[in-house]
Amino acid sequence: MQRRIEYRTSIVAGILALGLLAYAYAWSGFYNIGADAPHAPWTYRFLSMLREHSVQHHAKSIRVPALDDPALILKGAGQYAAMCTGCHLAPGMQQSELRAGLYPQPPMLAQQQVDPREAFWIIKHGIKMSGMPAWGTTHDDATIWSMVAFLQKLPGLTPAQYKEIVAKAPPDDDMGDMDMSGGHDATHAGADDKTH
Repeated sequence: MQRRIEYRTSIVAGILALGLLAYAYAWSGFYNIGADAPHAPWTYRFLSMLREHSVQHHAKSIRVPALDDPALILKGAGQYAAMCTGCHLAPGMQQSELRAGLYPQPPMLAQQQVDPREAFWIIKHGIKMSGMPAWGTTHDDATIWSMVAFLQKLPGLTPAQYKEIVAKAPPDDDMGDMDMSGGHDATHAGADDKTH
């Protein structure tokens, strides 16, 4: 019994010591937090796992509405062109000035299918320390779902088809003046957010 207590005490002491070492390392400032200095491979794998599992966990109960409404897709095309291309690019784009300096590099959404629930959660809540903003602070759920609807179509679009659908997108009266996309104004809608 005494040995078991000593064993548990040693484990707790070891965990506390590791925690204190990690804190001291962080406090020292030795770790290079610059976006132009990549993480160590094990750090990158750990943070990627944390991100993927966190998004899956928080998005699993979201109910996906019908996303095949052409008007919804058109609205999402305009939102994507205004808010997303600077980081996530568009068909035919290889790089942007903003994207070039981001670490980790955002996914190229024209080249992959995204899960609608996860896309909605990420767009609404953002991802800490990645450059992905929480658009739910300035955009309502209906607008976010329009972007998700468009993302379902995006990987199949050619550059010409992308330009055509964006040109048909309805004008947004709440367009802001900030250019986050390398050529389009960023949307800044002020509608109330409705939590799912």
